Amino acid sequence: MKQHIDELLARIDALQNELEEEYRKAREDWAQKKADLADEFLRQQRRYKTGLFRFLVRSRLLVVLTAPVIYAGWIPFLLMDLFVTLYQAICFPVYRIPKVRRADYLIFDREDLPYLNLIEKFNCFYCSYGNGVAAYTREVAARTEQYWCPIKHARRVKTAHDRYPSFFDHGDAEAFKQGLNRLRKQYEDVDHG
Repeated sequence: MKQHIDELLARIDALQNELEEEYRKAREDWAQKKADLADEFLRQQRRYKTGLFRFLVRSRLLVVLTAPVIYAGWIPFLLMDLFVTLYQAICFPVYRIPKVRRADYLIFDREDLPYLNLIEKFNCFYCSYGNGVAAYTREVAARTEQYWCPIKHARRVKTAHDRYPSFFDHGDAEAFKQGLNRLRKQYEDVDHG
C-alpha cells in the first residue's frame, strides 16, 4: 500500500512539474506574441512619421514665419505657472482652501508617439504645457472665487468653471450672507490626499 501511495505521489509530482512547464511555455509564448505585436504596432506608427526636412519644406512660409510669435508664449505661460503656484502655496493654507495638484493639469504623454518628428513633439509638449497651465490657473481661480465671491453673474457665462453652479444667484443677498461660510468649506469634490 505504501509503495502504491509513493508511486501516486511521484506521478502527481511529475504531472505538476509537467503542468508548470506547460504554463511556463504558454507565458513565454504570450510574452513573445505581445512583444511581436508591440514591435509591429511601433513599425505601423513610424510609417506615418514625416521627416524633419520634408515637414519644413511642406510647411507654408507664413506658418514658419509666425512660429516665433507662438513660441514667445512660453514666457507668459511660465510666469503664470510660477505665480499661480506661489500664490496658492502662500494663500490657500490661510483660507483653508485645498491646494490644486499641478500634476493633475500638466500632462505630458504625447512626445513619445513614434509618428511625430522633433518639431511635432515639441509642439505637443508646448500645447500640453500652455493648456495645462491655463486649466491649472482656472481651477486655482475657481477655488479662490468660491471663497471670496461665489455669486453668479447676471449675464450668462460661457463655459463657466465646474464650481460656478453651486454659487449664489445674482442679487440673492440673503442666501449669500447665510451660506457664504458653508460654501467656503465645501470642497467635497477635492481629493485632499
